[in-house]
Amino acid sequence: MFTYTDLNGNGCELSFKKNAFSIEPKHVLVLAKYEGKWLLTDHPKRGYEFPGGKVEKGETIEEAAIREVFEETGATIGSIEWLATYMVQEQMPFTKAVFTAKVEMIDRNHPNVETRGVILMSEEELLANEHLSFYMKDLGMKKILEKVSEREDKWEN
Repeated sequence: MFTYTDLNGNGCELSFKKNAFSIEPKHVLVLAKYEGKWLLTDHPKRGYEFPGGKVEKGETIEEAAIREVFEETGATIGSIEWLATYMVQEQMPFTKAVFTAKVEMIDRNHPNVETRGVILMSEEELLANEHLSFYMKDLGMKKILEKVSEREDKWEN
């Protein structure tokens, strides 16, 4: 278990073991690559971030991840794999499931309602970008990216 404080001042716990928390995840976050670049979305208020969101009624956590990626970027996921779960200790604590995914295609004409659309970044661009969302800059994301880099062979396109 990795414990940290996010940039909003909330205590967080990150686990790479399934079912580590008693609270079922109702939020998703997806780290995906397309043609060797990270798939991000441009949120109008928060900045560049990995796609994600809330699980809707009747949806599995995986279905929510696939839907959120498509809604926010126009990207279709070919494969998805659970990576981690983290809990945010707000007044009402919640957990978020983190997935890795491989993108099959991106519909560049996809109408983006929630975001400003898809952004593709190299590893170097991601690490140096000043317009990242707050959660993209915290210690939890750094630890998640380290874990993903350990599995880098799965990202080869």
